[in-house]
Amino acid sequence: MATRQNDTEPERGRIRIEGFDGEAVKDRQLESEWKPSLQSEEGKGRLYYAWRRFKRNRLALFGAAVIAFMTLLAVFARPIRVPGQVPVLAGQVVQPFALAPADPANQNVLTGHTPPTLENTFAWPPSGLHIFGTDWAGRDILSRIMYGGRWSLSIGFIAVAVALFIGVPLGAVAGYYGGYVDEAVMRIVDLLYAFPFIVLAIAVITILGRGYWELIFALVTTGWLAYARILRGEILSVKENEYVTAAKALGAKDRSVILRHILPNAMAPVIVQATLSVGTTVLAAAALGFIGLGLSPASAEWGVMLRVEDDSMARGRWWAGFFPGFAIFMFVLAINLVGDGVRDAFDPQGDTSGGEFR
Repeated sequence: MATRQNDTEPERGRIRIEGFDGEAVKDRQLESEWKPSLQSEEGKGRLYYAWRRFKRNRLALFGAAVIAFMTLLAVFARPIRVPGQVPVLAGQVVQPFALAPADPANQNVLTGHTPPTLENTFAWPPSGLHIFGTDWAGRDILSRIMYGGRWSLSIGFIAVAVALFIGVPLGAVAGYYGGYVDEAVMRIVDLLYAFPFIVLAIAVITILGRGYWELIFALVTTGWLAYARILRGEILSVKENEYVTAAKALGAKDRSVILRHILPNAMAPVIVQATLSVGTTVLAAAALGFIGLGLSPASAEWGVMLRVEDDSMARGRWWAGFFPGFAIFMFVLAINLVGDGVRDAFDPQGDTSGGEFR
């Protein structure tokens, strides 16, 4: 409210604005000059504040720790050698450590189905002991679970990465251009969604045969559909924003508009979906292995281990199927915890001002 001072006041003709404190403005200016750390919080992107919120979620951090632990066990379970097909470096050891207590392929039928040995389990490596017991061929189950993590975890991460590589460009193009391009991409998505996932995966493996890359291809066949559909829906709303219109008016190319202005603001739901899909993919790979359409029966993939010992629990040999199943359970649970944390971190209703972290 603006009032004119009366004639009795010495400063006649000046306007006084009630509620305006000039000293407070000066204090804020001095504070910004002497405390640049307050300004450092400004201009941060959405990923920055999402990471800040994610670190406050203890369950998500626990899930991330479990995933990191299982990944380290898989990588350092046995030494890694460069395949013989690679020139120059063929046969070279790139990872010399061996955390697994035994060779996962070492068979001894005389010690088949040995129950878990709990004595002296704190000695590492527990040579001669079988903490998780042995399978029908006398192979140490703990070593096979650690080594088999290379197959199960790599299948999950690689399949999701390839699906993202396919689904994100197709969804972005369909949502941005619309018209016939959108119709073509979405009709392909609808066609593939009409088939049950497991049936389509079985059909692909039946045609291509069993193998590592064949299994990944079968999982990718329908894995990219969710990313394309989610991203297409996000882009349909994001591309109508004013900053996208301004970029087009300034002469920016379509590729630049998509990569620099649209995708960064539309990828949050896709990231959440991809995080959750890693666990789903590992579970699907284990299911295919359990029904005999995964890797070879000699491999240590967790689903294959369950198939080989499918009747052991009924015969009282609970450890043969319990521990591989528990490994799958723990990884999928950890991925779901991380996925829930990522979803909460990217929640658009969350506070992105950063004030709650100070």
